[in-house]
Amino acid sequence: MPAAVLHVAEGVALPETKQLQPTYENPISTLPTVPEAELCDGSIPIIDLEALHGPRRSHIVKQLGHACQHKGFFAVKNHGIPKTAVNNIFDTTREFFHLPEEERMKFYTPDPNSDIRLMTAYKDEVENVFVARESLKFHCHPVEDYVNKWPTNPPSFRKKAAEYLTNVRKVEMTLLDAISESLGLERDYIEKRLGGHYVSLNYYRACEQSELELTYGVRGHTDPTIITMLLQDDVPGLQVLSEGKWMDVNPIPDTVVVHVGDLLQAISNHRYKSLLHQAIVNCEKERMSIASYCYPSSDATIGPPKKLIDTDHPAIYKDFTFGEFSKQMWKVITPTDKRLDFFKCSAA
Repeated sequence: MPAAVLHVAEGVALPETKQLQPTYENPISTLPTVPEAELCDGSIPIIDLEALHGPRRSHIVKQLGHACQHKGFFAVKNHGIPKTAVNNIFDTTREFFHLPEEERMKFYTPDPNSDIRLMTAYKDEVENVFVARESLKFHCHPVEDYVNKWPTNPPSFRKKAAEYLTNVRKVEMTLLDAISESLGLERDYIEKRLGGHYVSLNYYRACEQSELELTYGVRGHTDPTIITMLLQDDVPGLQVLSEGKWMDVNPIPDTVVVHVGDLLQAISNHRYKSLLHQAIVNCEKERMSIASYCYPSSDATIGPPKKLIDTDHPAIYKDFTFGEFSKQMWKVITPTDKRLDFFKCSAA
């Protein structure tokens, strides 16, 4: 089964974009299929976030930069998100997706720019595959601006979601400072360009054995973000493309997976590569993950700063605004970072 094109339903709903008829590119048939995945236990870089606040900061920043450049992803430990907040967000996610369908469907809308949106599993008739992920996506920063739009069923949803997402935002800011520093930029370089914060509560039901070969959790794609933070439960399912092969990234207790998005690839002048990843399903257990997306404000200028450009490292991308990027990504939707091609310098 070839890796299929990324549909709008598998992307991030970005702010202030108009609904356009997307132009789909051909599937990347050269990508390996799911059964060819190899286990990559032990190969994921693990960054000690707590050490960023001590005398080892410069060493940790170098580790982080190396992971972004050579892997495109890493896991963060000692992140400071309380264990209770982690358990609570998974509990409330499970409760929400176990609600009767009519209750969940109150949040269904075809509008990708809605502040909150339920997305359901669907059958791709063209590729003859089933995409199994169900997700509730919503804006969450500042929390006080959006919390009244979140579900009230289960009754604890708003409180538990707000607790987790407030903590995630702190981790995000710490990481972005360190990522900026790893590029030789001012610590607040990326922070100055930030907009909101978007989250996706993802739910994957156990699949029937007879349907497994034709079922994806989420198909291969990169994220149109600066970084994405992914909290996994204890059920494997995340895969990343590494050296031309899909590799399993099994859950590591008390960590959060962070990976490079398209916009960080542009800011870093292609030093840090946007990560191609997907999710698979299994026949035994349901799986959940919580994805937090970091994106700029719509008028923020994206592109490599002058510090990252010299004769040996010419500019790969021209400057563009996040608003321009948002419009372009709805025109051409692919499973790779090709949405950035439109913004490449002519000599690149």
